[in-house]
Amino acid sequence: MQTYRIETTVAPNRELTIRGIPFSPGERVEVIILNYPRQSRGSQRYPLHGKPVCYSRPFDSVAVDEWQASGEKIVPYPHVTTVR
Repeated sequence: MQTYRIETTVAPNRELTIRGIPFSPGERVEVIILNYPRQSRGSQRYPLHGKPVCYSRPFDSVAVDEWQASGEKIVPYPHVTTVR
C-alpha cells in the first residue's frame, strides 16, 4: 500500500481539492481526513512536556517526618512490627 500525505486547508465552500496525486486514473484509494487540534493561546496544559528531567539524588530515602503535612502520624511500614 502506497501512502501519500499532504497538508491543506478547507476552502470557504467546505471542499478540498487535491491536485497532482501519484495514483493512476481509476485506481481505488482510501481517503482519511484528520484535523489538527486547536491550540489554546493561554497557558499550556502540560508546561513541562518534553523538558529534560534531572534527579539529583534519586536513590536517597524519603524523610518520613517531612510527609506529615496533614498532622497525621505516618507509620512507614504498618505491617512490620519491631522485635526487641
